[in-house]
Amino acid sequence: MQDIQQAFTPLQIGPLTLKNRFVKAATNEGMSPDGVPSRQLVEFHAGIAAGGAALTTVAYCAVSADGCTLPNQICLNREALPHLRVLTGAVHAEGGRVSAQITHGGCFTFTRQPGQGRPLSASGGFNKIGLMSGLFFKREMSVSDMQRIASDFAQGACLAREAGFDAVEIHMGHGYLLSQFLSPLYNKRRDEFGGSLENRLRFPRQVLRAVLDAVGQDLAVICKFSITDGAKGGNRIEDGIAIAQALEAEGAHMLVLSAGLNAESITTMFGSSFPAENRAVITNPIMKFAMYLQQLAEKPVPFSELYLLAYSRQIRAAVKMPLAYLGGLTSASGVSTLIHEDFDAMALGRVLIHDPKWIGQLQTGDADRSGCTACNRCVTMMYSEGGTSCILGNPRSAELNRQPAAV
Repeated sequence: MQDIQQAFTPLQIGPLTLKNRFVKAATNEGMSPDGVPSRQLVEFHAGIAAGGAALTTVAYCAVSADGCTLPNQICLNREALPHLRVLTGAVHAEGGRVSAQITHGGCFTFTRQPGQGRPLSASGGFNKIGLMSGLFFKREMSVSDMQRIASDFAQGACLAREAGFDAVEIHMGHGYLLSQFLSPLYNKRRDEFGGSLENRLRFPRQVLRAVLDAVGQDLAVICKFSITDGAKGGNRIEDGIAIAQALEAEGAHMLVLSAGLNAESITTMFGSSFPAENRAVITNPIMKFAMYLQQLAEKPVPFSELYLLAYSRQIRAAVKMPLAYLGGLTSASGVSTLIHEDFDAMALGRVLIHDPKWIGQLQTGDADRSGCTACNRCVTMMYSEGGTSCILGNPRSAELNRQPAAV
């Protein structure tokens, strides 16, 4: 019980003090129609804060229109600002803090903006992700492209600060743009931004520096990255260690330790397979077919608690900065294990979609093991009209999800 109570002590992350060590990990919500946060998204994150999480993360806030992966994700612009203020105000009213996950999809996108050409990436050529979206080719970013995107990240962070966010989380994992620079599976460049890991880190570090310079005195600046790609020819844990050390040297306030890539190794990310029933939730035939192909390509993987611990403890041994463990925490004993392993924070996704009150119940001793079964069906529920929810409970309100937050 003493270990559990240690998880409810304050944590300093840059300029931000959290009331405890529990963070709601970013999970695509499907609650921002046309890029605008809905009343359902406000209710979702306010509920996470009310349930006891110190920090809740609003998933996938694109820093530019061409950075959106899906049409129902937030785009950080002036139009979204009043709606974001409603969201942050609701979280603060429940005693929580809130982080905006700022990102750019690069070639991992299923949207096409008016007048947009080939999607940007570390390298050009054939875009395998484009088989699902009709964007069959990607364009190698120029130095001026990198300067623009780094500026977009900084401006997005400034807008997040204006909207009342307490932190920003730069997404460097899972196959999005910054991950496309980090991973040798995507980065085939022959200039100073490709080849060695030091070179592949150059642009992500540039983005981190731009964000720190813009908001680092006021907001916690967190980086989420894949400590291993989990795919042949991709980054291994040795690369993940070096990436963590580089981000620590650049000045990041905390790292969230994820793993895997959306297209190549999704079971590495989630620690278990996606059931065939998930395809029934998706109405988009392209996404339905994509999930079918993904299930054919990967062997079934059963869930086990703390499935990324063996990798993550190697990162813990290599850096001194605050680290948030992410990957299959489902019980009080798991919390004790992570406290003993010296992780500073614990990031939770599916468990809090299942029951946002679990953290508070853990503190009072009214709960031990989560009822989440790691079936992964909440992931595809984000394509439903009400947005992501646990299939063991009630679906979220399609009506609230159609209403902009600042009604």
